Amino acid sequence: MPHFPLVSHASPDRTIAWRDGVPVTVREFLADTRALAAALPAGGHVFNVCKDRYRFAVGLCAALLAGKVSLLPSSHTLQTIRQLKAFAPDIFCLHDADDCTVELPRFRYPSMLAGAAFEDDAAPHIDGARVMAYVFTSGSTGEPVPHRKTWGFLVKNVRAAAARLGLLGAFDTTLVGTVPPQHMYGFESTVLLALIGGLAFSNGQPFYPSDVRSELEAVPAPRILVTSPIHLRALLASEPALPHASLILSATAPLSEKLAAQAEARLAAPLVEIYGSTETGQIATRRTARGAVWELFPEVTLTARAHSSGNDDADEVWAAGGHVEVPIQMGDALELIDDTHFLLHGRKADLVNIAGKRTSLAYLNHQLTAIAGVDDGAFFMPDDNEAASLEHGGQGTVPVTRLVALVVAPTLSPAELQRSLRERIDPAFMPRPLLFVDSLPRNGTGKLPRDALAPLVTALLDKRPAGPAASASASASASDERAGRAEGQFGPIMFEIPADHPALPGHFPGHPIVPGVVLLDYAIERIGEFLGRRLDACNIASAKFTSPVAPGERLALTFRRDERGTIRFTISAGERTAALGVLTERAERTSP
Repeated sequence: MPHFPLVSHASPDRTIAWRDGVPVTVREFLADTRALAAALPAGGHVFNVCKDRYRFAVGLCAALLAGKVSLLPSSHTLQTIRQLKAFAPDIFCLHDADDCTVELPRFRYPSMLAGAAFEDDAAPHIDGARVMAYVFTSGSTGEPVPHRKTWGFLVKNVRAAAARLGLLGAFDTTLVGTVPPQHMYGFESTVLLALIGGLAFSNGQPFYPSDVRSELEAVPAPRILVTSPIHLRALLASEPALPHASLILSATAPLSEKLAAQAEARLAAPLVEIYGSTETGQIATRRTARGAVWELFPEVTLTARAHSSGNDDADEVWAAGGHVEVPIQMGDALELIDDTHFLLHGRKADLVNIAGKRTSLAYLNHQLTAIAGVDDGAFFMPDDNEAASLEHGGQGTVPVTRLVALVVAPTLSPAELQRSLRERIDPAFMPRPLLFVDSLPRNGTGKLPRDALAPLVTALLDKRPAGPAASASASASASDERAGRAEGQFGPIMFEIPADHPALPGHFPGHPIVPGVVLLDYAIERIGEFLGRRLDACNIASAKFTSPVAPGERLALTFRRDERGTIRFTISAGERTAALGVLTERAERTSP
């Protein structure tokens, strides 16, 4: 097997990373990598949870130089940790946080790496057969599965991607990623693309829209935004002015043509969507704003094979060639157009067949989230075991033999949402029930693992009343927690936080942002004034701050109150939601 260099930059003095706006040369990066490799503890497997992308990359390369294998699951739940310990008993956790609580032997990334300067002009060369990492599937359709990745496979895959994107030799380009480096997409497109393609990467992982804008502004052009549909949607909805990019990359979930076109216009850059899987790596791209057809990487092929059952509707599609070392069966429903082009119809596990009619969860999710007023949402189809659990478990749970939908829509009533859904989807796929929630348990890439959705659905249905009335019709299917949403809405109550508010100094110098607690205080005070009583003794059941607010910005407060005294409020800044929450009034005590 041939050997490949650890980094592919033309000179050790080129920039490979930006750390909080400061450039880092290849020479400095290699020195840090060598020093960390010498400091790593015993143990052949590394669970790299470093949040700083630079430290993650140094840890990844240090493990490779030290002959250790990185384990990269897409979630860090207790169940995931147990699975990792069973998979690799000699595992230890490499982290960079003061409050790391991962239940594994832990090694803190050193605050100072005492390595000598790297004087070699050539980067270390690594055997292509060396196993660099095990990358785990997201678990969106079941339990995460590990997949072995050799250095040679990763080099060939990333070189093919760089060639398709026109990035070979783009040495002065910087990658800015909103997705975590532990996920296969973030691993390939924010870290390996820089190492193998000769580019630079930014160390941050911005989450909020204003942070994404700031991260883009902190690095010089040309810059590439590596993101996902959920991050992109929030960015475009919240930030009116965005710095230009040279390219936008998107993956992890289907992207609509409309959103792609909006992104291209706002960032003045082409948007390329990437298709692949944990098993195959990246194998195709499309310019989403120009159509739905995907184009395969050179040398990669897709072949349809009749299913062993003989069912023409269940043809298997296999990927092979190029960097795909052995033929791999794809888990998606693909329609082959010719030797190099295809259409994607969603995950096979997402296909839904009700009353002889077929659709996919991806299509239903797209229609749900396209409704004005819906911030987030997802359909869920229980499997046989989950349906039995929902029917017989808990106190008064209802039989579930149909689709369930969870939705984050603070300003919509169940009736309004159901009316909009009926205009978009076949009646056979209307959700029974429709559950309103404050947020969905998405991971860092915006995906919804099934093992997080299933217990959430169970918990929500356990709170519903038993009996026929609980499932008689879609119009009566909203959760008890959202019963008050059918009542009238109060407001809007307009207000703003003055620039001289005493909570603003230091939060943050040069870029003042209103603290969430100030917004919450104003909401409680204004709602109390509207209702004609003080709410000083209320309980704050939940509060979520979804977009930064600047001092002096015009804000609109709306709220609903049900017969039990539960108050659900939303604070909006123009077209975007800034905060939302739930208040419950305490009963006043009387003296004996």
